[in-house]
Amino acid sequence: MSTEVQNAVVWVEIPVTDLGKAAEFYGIATGRPLTMSQMGPDDVAVLAYGPNGVGGHLFEGVPAAKGGAITHLPCVGQLEEIMERTQKAGGKILSPIVDIPFGRFAHAQDLDGNTIGLFEAG
Repeated sequence: MSTEVQNAVVWVEIPVTDLGKAAEFYGIATGRPLTMSQMGPDDVAVLAYGPNGVGGHLFEGVPAAKGGAITHLPCVGQLEEIMERTQKAGGKILSPIVDIPFGRFAHAQDLDGNTIGLFEAG
């Protein structure tokens, strides 16, 4: 067993109540369409990721009632535009823009109440 550190996260699963609607929302918010697939017994919508990146998917499940982990997603475009299209797709913006050394982000809520980070690389 290797103890070499890779990515801090291997895979992310975001529970949603309506896979089709959620996939459309996340595609609009991130600017990257999701790919429908089957993993094991589940139909899932896979988030776009690169060959060395961390990936994840949406699945039909029970979203956290309150709190829970926040998944930050890389998005296409300027953060102000990303926030606007996220709201138009039915999401809710939860925070102002936060500048960090390698970019900026804002917290948002998806259609099921999951909190996500909308990230623009610097």
